[in-house]
Parts: sequence; structure tokens; C-alpha cells
Amino acid sequence: MSIILTTYNAETWLEKVLWGYTIQSFKDFELIIADDGSTTETKNLIEKFQTEFKNPIIHVWQKDEGFQKTKILNKAIIKASCDYILFSDGDCIPRNDFVASHVKYQKKGNFLSGGYFKLNDFVSNSISEIDIKDQSCFKTNWLLENGLKWNLKLIKLTKNKFFAYFMNWITPTKKTFNGHNTSCFKEDLFAVNGFNEDMKYGGLDREIGERLLHNNVRSIQIRYSAICLHLNHDRSYATKDNWLNNNNIRRYNKQHKVVAIQNGLSKYLNNEA
Repeated sequence: MSIILTTYNAETWLEKVLWGYTIQSFKDFELIIADDGSTTETKNLIEKFQTEFKNPIIHVWQKDEGFQKTKILNKAIIKASCDYILFSDGDCIPRNDFVASHVKYQKKGNFLSGGYFKLNDFVSNSISEIDIKDQSCFKTNWLLENGLKWNLKLIKLTKNKFFAYFMNWITPTKKTFNGHNTSCFKEDLFAVNGFNEDMKYGGLDREIGERLLHNNVRSIQIRYSAICLHLNHDRSYATKDNWLNNNNIRRYNKQHKVVAIQNGLSKYLNNEA
């Protein structure tokens, strides 16, 4: 399996995330860091972790030209050597069964739609290497003791496999392509020409999922089986104009059942960019 993690100048968060991948129960994977223009501090952090994994970490970097996540994701897909790809972010700490869950539920003709549990600033900053490696930070009591207010979404962190399976089945949440927690076959990504580079921040992951559905790739809900902790951060790159543009693209593609977009990963195959 290839795992693609996106990042941009967030070394403190990325370090926590990489600690999470060092203790995965399923270990046969390659890590690809899709870096949208970070400074050398990110490169240095990746080099520090190189010996922690069975396979070398692949660092795919591009020049900082503003929010260009779709471009770096397409470049990362090209670099992936495995047939199956798991997408997540450099601010999402995976539980130790995270990768194993995606391996377990992968199925031809489908993509997997995972979930996350969002943390506040205080808890995000409180998590240490030890808390990740002994999995304390995934326990309800630890989170409440470290500044999280009780809410019903804590049931997402259940370790009971039967309860998780049941919750996957009954949840009303849509089975969408989520950039923080989704996996699919590489050939399906190529069939839709990857991520749409006409899009900035705002629904860019949902859009590729919608095109996969147009191509008869169905979604499977695993939001209670494959869980990660989402560390809090600001989103200064989120603008009203970008959302408007992205929503217009999604609306058009839905109405016309678009499968493969023009401005996608194919140009990297042809060495045009």
C-alpha cells in the first residue's frame, strides 16, 4: 500500500502524525509526503524519520505558489509504486489499526470513506510522542482529562469492532471521498484523471469522489473502523471565491456526469508540467 500525506509548513503536527505511522499494526506500506512548498524544516524532519519504516519515505515537493494541493496530490500519485493508495493529511494522527482497517476493507470497484475526530488547540498541543505510541490519546478518559469537552462524537473512538461495524452501517453521514481518510485503487484514480487542478481549497476531495461514482466506483463507509485524530489549525487559504468556484465545478460535473477532467494528472505522465 502507498500512503499519501499532504503537508505545508506544519512540522510540529507532521511529527506527531509520523509517530503514529511508526506503530501501525500493518507495516508493509510506503509513505509519500506530498509537500505543497514547505521550507527545509519539513525536509529535515522527514530525513529524521527515514529509518523508522520498512520502506523509505518519498518526499514529493513543489515550489510554494499558494494553495496547490491538487497539483501536489497528482504528482504524489504518479510516484506511488503500489496499486492501492490511502490518502490522509499531515495533521491527522492515525490510530494503530488505521492502515490495517483500510487493508481489511479494500474491495475492487469501491473506495473507502473513513472518519476523524477533531481536537481543539489545547488537546492538539498536549499530545506527546508517548501519548501516541501508547495510544493514550485515543482514549476518552485521556482526552477529557486533557481539556476536551464531552460530546457524543467520542463514540467514534470505539475499539469494539462489532460496534464499529454497526455504526458504519447505521450512520446517516454520506460515504464521501475525504482527503483526511480515504483509500482506493490507483487505476481508478487514473481513470478519472486524478484531482482537478482547476480547484483550490474547498471540496476538492469530494469532487474526485463524485467523479469516481460517475465511473461506477462505489463508496464503502468505514468512518468508525478507520479513525484518526485531526489536529486543529487555521485555514487562511479558505476564501469565499474559492468555495464559489469549486461549488460551480462540482455542480457542473454532477449535472453532466463528468468522469475524467482535463486539468489532471495525465500531464505529469506526458512530462508537460
